[in-house]
Amino acid sequence: MDLKSGYPFWAVKNGLMSTFPAVKSDIRCDVIVIGGGITGALIADELVSNGFATAVIEHRDIGWGSTSASTALLQYEIDTHLLDLVKWYGEENGAMAYHGCADAIDSLAELASEVGDVDFARQQSLYFASQPEDKNILHDEFTLRRKHGFKADWLAADAVKERYGLLSSGAILTHHAARIDPYRMTYHLLERLVARGGQVFDRTTIEAITPHDNGVTLRTAEGAKLSCQYVVMAAGYASQNWLPQKVAKNLSTYAFITDPMDADALGELTSTMMWESARPYLYFRCTGEGRLLVGGEDDEVDIPARRDARVQEKCHKLISSISEIFPNFELKPAFCWAGTFAETDDGLPFFGPHEQYGPRVLFAMAYGGNGITYSMIGAKLIRDQIEGNTHKLAKLFSFNRIK
Repeated sequence: MDLKSGYPFWAVKNGLMSTFPAVKSDIRCDVIVIGGGITGALIADELVSNGFATAVIEHRDIGWGSTSASTALLQYEIDTHLLDLVKWYGEENGAMAYHGCADAIDSLAELASEVGDVDFARQQSLYFASQPEDKNILHDEFTLRRKHGFKADWLAADAVKERYGLLSSGAILTHHAARIDPYRMTYHLLERLVARGGQVFDRTTIEAITPHDNGVTLRTAEGAKLSCQYVVMAAGYASQNWLPQKVAKNLSTYAFITDPMDADALGELTSTMMWESARPYLYFRCTGEGRLLVGGEDDEVDIPARRDARVQEKCHKLISSISEIFPNFELKPAFCWAGTFAETDDGLPFFGPHEQYGPRVLFAMAYGGNGITYSMIGAKLIRDQIEGNTHKLAKLFSFNRIK
């Protein structure tokens, strides 16, 4: 699956950071993780760190799928409001999903500190009403979050204007968010995995997965036989190809990034990511070197050639939208790109076994705008399932919720 168009900034900036071999012979290990993006890297790192002999298999170059196109906003805020999750799954489950994402940011902070040099930094997150009628919904959302212990402030229109220069009827200011370079994080985690005795292979396609009572056997396109106790399917949006039914809708999102800008001009943007209440939403944040990254203009295009043709047009629309919000900015995009992402009906991910394959094939489908924080949750959830333990979010994030 062709997952991106244009020139994703992370891959251009970092280049091919390491090289890994393709599978040339049979392999035997405890766990095979299919997918060499940020999701697979986080899960594999968790497994190797806890004593499992793990191999990662990627059919492209490492990190060259959706990870290279990610805009990497790390938030506990899920695209689905807590208000809605509470209606669907109850107050305890809704709050547990949000708290899980908050805890994941802390875990990512620890991991980023260990591997180093991944442009990780704590941020604030401003969720602002882009239409006057959204104010009451956002205020109700703020009230519910505060009830469940989340640190947040409600900013009235005058406060939003004075502090951020935004015209908005109100906003939630969250004090628990972060930024990261997801491509660099992926490579550093997988380099560490190899140093710890794990294996990483790219340019290798898995053609068959056969679970049995005592393990799983896989076959590559070149005929190599891979044997393991468990398989983790973390192949991003391609994971859906292994399921009998669609569990998410593939969409396209568009982004651009500027050259480094003056810190005084960026103001609060240097430490605060921002996103709006409209759907699909406009979102923007800065990198550590002062580049402004802007994303949005999501659409339902899932045909690579059509998505390719829209990149420049969508980039101009994003420039126009951000210029309306910050008319004093002189925006000159350095790179523009598009990427495929998947969206579930409820905004939640899927982690765990599917009835078609049994308990030894575990899916890690970190779909939606919280892909990286979901992946961090999934790393611990998947390890718990392999070890025979029950993670508190296992039921909510399982395939059983869509039956």
